[in-house]
Amino acid sequence: MFYIQDLYAKGFSIRAIARMTGHDRKTIRKYINAQQAPRYKPRPRRPSKLDPFKPYLVARIREGMLNCNVLLEEIRAQGYGGGKSILKAFVAQYRLPRVPEAVQRFETLPGQQAQVDWAYFRYQDAEGRWHTVYAFVYVLSFSRYVYVEFTERMDLDTLLRCLLSAFEACGGVPQEVLFDNMKQVVLGRDERGEVQWHPRLADFAALVGFRPRACRPRRAQTKGRVERVIRYVRQNFWPGRRFVSLADLNEQVRAWCAKVNRRVHGTTHAVPAEQLARERLQPPPERQRVEHLLGTVRKVSRDGFVSWAGCRYGVPWPWAGSQVVVKDRGHHVEIWTVTGERCLCRHPRSLVPGAVVRIPNQYDGLPLNGPTRALEPVARLVPAPEVEVRPLSAYEALAGGGDR
Repeated sequence: MFYIQDLYAKGFSIRAIARMTGHDRKTIRKYINAQQAPRYKPRPRRPSKLDPFKPYLVARIREGMLNCNVLLEEIRAQGYGGGKSILKAFVAQYRLPRVPEAVQRFETLPGQQAQVDWAYFRYQDAEGRWHTVYAFVYVLSFSRYVYVEFTERMDLDTLLRCLLSAFEACGGVPQEVLFDNMKQVVLGRDERGEVQWHPRLADFAALVGFRPRACRPRRAQTKGRVERVIRYVRQNFWPGRRFVSLADLNEQVRAWCAKVNRRVHGTTHAVPAEQLARERLQPPPERQRVEHLLGTVRKVSRDGFVSWAGCRYGVPWPWAGSQVVVKDRGHHVEIWTVTGERCLCRHPRSLVPGAVVRIPNQYDGLPLNGPTRALEPVARLVPAPEVEVRPLSAYEALAGGGDR
């Protein structure tokens, strides 16, 4: 506050300086007469609830225990009544500084790669019940063009359908698709470390025209582009989201993706929608070509129903006990033969858990009593003993000898 002395030296009175600065005249006079700026005395340190336990904590830290959850449980058993924040601040000074792991960024050529992953999201309905939906996230590595679709399941059938939708939304198929080590597509690795792909995915990739790749295990940065998109969906799209159905949610996320794809990307400093024109993609496949690969194999029960998504859907009775393919179209469910040559029936998708959806005339022609099995003669089931054949005179002789 030495500017007060400067004002006083310029001829301003104490009253004028007090009016200008808002300070009391006694305060103005004190600073005018002061030889140096006043210094405040340090405040006495307030005791912490953690102080009695610090010797114990230091001993445990020297033993290598830096887990605050464990330490908090131990000192609370000794009577500690404070919170976790001051414990974390105390332990932090004993931690070694983290050295960030160096990584190398790999830029891909146009049309070279797309990255795919799943993420799950929880929401609460009007009755307070919690539900889970899954987000299929697809991003082209060169243009950073994004496609997101929410689903009720993460099975292979859903993955293939979402891939087809992503290819159509982006206008083509890249040379390779990078997957996480998801169990839907990666069955395992052989002794050489080679990926064993699910046969349906391998057939799908060969037919559509891309090469599947699996990222390195426990190396999230291998697919860093899709990981960042998932984080962006969680932070930018999902908070406070309201929707009445899965279709409504997907309409909202499509509008959100369109907006994101028109923004300047923070890394490439280019607009993904404009960069998409530079992607060298193969034409997307016609769905008829891959229709036989879409669907889930189910067995028809003896009473002629297939279980799907918590409901039972009727099938014509001659197919009881047989295997069929269920294809979920979103608003309806189709049941096909395993060969894919014939659609047996088509049902509206039921939203009521445990619902039983029948088809008209489902049991027409079914024998009510079932086939009957004729009883076989006992002589055919148990062989008769062999009997010696004698002439009738032999029996008469035996009868006459008995009389004598």
